[in-house]
Amino acid sequence: MLLRRLCLPSLFTFTLGLMAAAPSYAQNQGMTHPWNTLSPAQQNMLQPLQSQWNTLPPKRQEHMLERTQDWLKLPPEQQQQIRDRIARWQQMTPEQREQARQNQHLYDTLTPAKQQELHDAFKRFQQLPPEQRDALRRQWQEQSPEERRQWLQHMGPHSTLPGKHAFGMPGR
Repeated sequence: MLLRRLCLPSLFTFTLGLMAAAPSYAQNQGMTHPWNTLSPAQQNMLQPLQSQWNTLPPKRQEHMLERTQDWLKLPPEQQQQIRDRIARWQQMTPEQREQARQNQHLYDTLTPAKQQELHDAFKRFQQLPPEQRDALRRQWQEQSPEERRQWLQHMGPHSTLPGKHAFGMPGR
């Protein structure tokens, strides 16, 4: 009887609290930003996402809108680069996206000096003629892991060879 006297008011208070909090929680969880409510500048920046925007989870929409605030402060060329990256991400398979996330994680664990070396090597690779880049990609992909390791040791930090999925790029 004593237990019932103590538990019943506590249970009632708990239930009342849940009922009061539920609409607020549901409202925050389900708050979406339909495409047609975005400003023209936001729509322009997020254009590659237009076809999927209304189906994105609210948290993802909110995250993208927060990022857009910073992106809109950039010069037009950098804004275009971001739109291109978003479009490229949209075209990737789930496996390619996961590989890109893993590559980013590995990159983030490098020292700043190693990150700069990798960045410089990738820039040099991008400056090669397309035929030479394709030939290097094919040669790299045909090698065994041991051959790749030996090659990188031989080439040193100035190697222009990317991994199969370097920087989230799909292998060719």
